[in-house]
Amino acid sequence: MKNLIYGLAICALSSGSVIAQQTAKNPLIFADVPDMSMIRVGKNYYMSSTTMHMSPGLPIMKSSDLSNWKMLGYAYDTLANVDVLNLVNGKSAYGKGTWASSLRYHEGNYYVSTFAQTTGKTYIYTTRDIEKGKWKEISFHPSLHDHSLFFDGGKAYMVYGSGKIKLVELKADLSGINPNVAERVIIEDASIPSGIPAGLPAEGSQLFKIKGKYYLFNITWPRGGMRSVVVHRSDQLEGPYEGKVVLQDLGVAQGGLVDTPEGNWFAYLFRDYGAVGRIPYLVPVTWKDGWPVLGTDGKVPELLHLPANKSLIPAIAASDEFNRKKTDPDLPLVWQWNHNPDPENWSVHQRKGFLRITTGRPATGFLSARNTLTQRTIGPFSSAVTLMDVSKMKEGDFAGLGILQQNYGLLGVKMEGGRKTIVFTDASSGIPQEIRTGNLSTHLIHLRVDCDFRNRKDLASFYYSLDGRTWERAGNPLQMKYTIPHFMGYRFALFNYCQLQTGGAADFDYFHISTQPKP
Repeated sequence: MKNLIYGLAICALSSGSVIAQQTAKNPLIFADVPDMSMIRVGKNYYMSSTTMHMSPGLPIMKSSDLSNWKMLGYAYDTLANVDVLNLVNGKSAYGKGTWASSLRYHEGNYYVSTFAQTTGKTYIYTTRDIEKGKWKEISFHPSLHDHSLFFDGGKAYMVYGSGKIKLVELKADLSGINPNVAERVIIEDASIPSGIPAGLPAEGSQLFKIKGKYYLFNITWPRGGMRSVVVHRSDQLEGPYEGKVVLQDLGVAQGGLVDTPEGNWFAYLFRDYGAVGRIPYLVPVTWKDGWPVLGTDGKVPELLHLPANKSLIPAIAASDEFNRKKTDPDLPLVWQWNHNPDPENWSVHQRKGFLRITTGRPATGFLSARNTLTQRTIGPFSSAVTLMDVSKMKEGDFAGLGILQQNYGLLGVKMEGGRKTIVFTDASSGIPQEIRTGNLSTHLIHLRVDCDFRNRKDLASFYYSLDGRTWERAGNPLQMKYTIPHFMGYRFALFNYCQLQTGGAADFDYFHISTQPKP
């Protein structure tokens, strides 16, 4: 009966009926939400993801239909108070911070675990209320790479590794690895099912127990091939395991399994999609001879028999007028700082209706500046606009609107020789190039950046305006590039930093985000 309903839905889609409006499309979220881990509790779905060097970190999302997701919160506000995360003494955590997490629900508790190269630790966060509760932190050495937290037979385990997959048992209170139980190698080389040497050894472990069998999901990247999903299964936790490639299409890989209350199964995976980042996909799963069969005839479908995807605004990214009531949080969940922020040098209360970023220490450039406030860009097209008041800037300050990645782009105002100069910075080559477009005779300037990810153009165009209606282009479109040193899709960024004296301020009146190109 389910197959009949699915077939009718596809037929209706091809005839252009109203059912097409009720059908979800891949990508599930056209924004940087990588390394997902997903669970279903009752009728609700929860997902964790990776934001690495950002603060707060380890985002938690919720969906009631598996198609549409909204931010619930973060597992931590500050991972650690160290130089690399505070962006001081010439150190940074770009591309590091915390990586792939593992979200679990066990005996009334929610758990999300992760690991960090910046601290050398493994972290487990727990709460009984994933929607409103605070997360309690447990951490221990060492940092277990791409692990999967797993509860079985009254004990807790972690499966981790790259190529060689290992199993460790945790202490009863989860405070570390049980020293009385030896680590075991459960798969010598999880890349072998791909059939050719792996350029990327199998990693990203996610372990599940379904109908008495253990299923381990990994991603591998065969040399000369594409990113692939490998699954190993066993009747025992410690093995032996047998493996096979279950998906090779579009490079969609790394993730795991989730089921619906109706008994349907999906694999949640992601795809590298250029400058916008690593974007989530859902792939339908059927079962044959005890193996999960991913996709439609081995392919990732564009259409899914799920409720239609709604806009990512305001659930994943959102405009902000910076008006705050006393009961409001200072920043909505869509915002993250580029590293741990300096709380003394930003405020949404010093000037009503404005975000104020004040310079607290000299910076050598944009990537070393603290208190850069960011949120995700959105594909296939997204635009951000802000109005900035530069009346309180000091000599040597540079403030404005940018897009954050290693090869960044900036448009803003510099205070030079007592004059306000409109400056566009293009770092697409890896070396920042400044273009001065003229002097600013007023204290107010509108700034805009359009990000075009359609067909992987990955072009960012910057504009400024003195009245908010007539726009002037600044420089040529910037060629955005996803780089491994930052390991994150481009983000819209509001910034203000100094190179001379501290204490200068830039006031941002609003931040507006849109997915529609301006005429």
